[in-house]
Amino acid sequence: MSSHLSILYHVVAFLVVTIWGSTFVFTKLLLLGGLTPAQIFVLRFVIAYLMLLAFCLWRGIRWVSDSWKDELLMVFLGLTGGSMYFLTENSSMNYTTTTNTSLIVSMCPLITTALICLFYKSQRLNRRQTMGSLMAAVGVALVVMNGHFVLHLSPRGDALAFGAALCWAVYSLLIIPANGKYDTVFITRKVFFYGLLTMIPYFIWRPELGIHLLVRQPELVWNLLFLGCVASMLCFLAWNWVLKKLGAVVATNYVYFNPVTTIIFAWFILHEQITVFFILGTLLILVGMYLADRH
Repeated sequence: MSSHLSILYHVVAFLVVTIWGSTFVFTKLLLLGGLTPAQIFVLRFVIAYLMLLAFCLWRGIRWVSDSWKDELLMVFLGLTGGSMYFLTENSSMNYTTTTNTSLIVSMCPLITTALICLFYKSQRLNRRQTMGSLMAAVGVALVVMNGHFVLHLSPRGDALAFGAALCWAVYSLLIIPANGKYDTVFITRKVFFYGLLTMIPYFIWRPELGIHLLVRQPELVWNLLFLGCVASMLCFLAWNWVLKKLGAVVATNYVYFNPVTTIIFAWFILHEQITVFFILGTLLILVGMYLADRH
């Protein structure tokens, strides 16, 4: 039974990353429709939070954590896994190429592993697991570049992309003590709430939500509903559950698959080209993942 459950955890992690990889296409369509990255983030998180809040009210809701320290932990989870992550990742593309951003952000499993190993001795990797992680990272580089080995150095954009990867690594670290005390639904609802709350200063600076664009282009609403209902609410619930079951190091390694699914969806919907480097990179990710997840 435990073996079947272990397989289920890995399958869920893979499906979540697959869906997150597809969000590139839906986000791009919303950007082409005139919405800004900040508007997309807030609208999708509002949809996700309201749906999760309705579910919690139906099942019986817990409003606050056991202590102010735990509530502060939830604030930092909403900041690192919500507002700061999405703002730094999306803003980086204003200063550097999508390739640079994708490559740097997809390295977050390496940063996560290093950070968690620093604080938790029990989760340190052996030599084989370290080799697997590095092999998967090389595979990501091949997949993201997809045969176009051209990188444009941009200190500001690259720093923002690295900031996004660091935010997700800190989120993965902070959720370990949170998962030890609270259930997945409570944590996820707090992440959405504080992710939205910490966006208020940004919208004081730029007070425009872009609702009028959705009224003029109702076809964009379906993309936004997918991002809010599926990619945000369901996927964050599933991901936080998987983090609890598999551990942050093993679960975060699945992020290596993110650029693979992104390019597959881009090939299928946007007709972007797939090269032999993509196939080679995918094989390296698979082998590296196998080695990294073996104890």
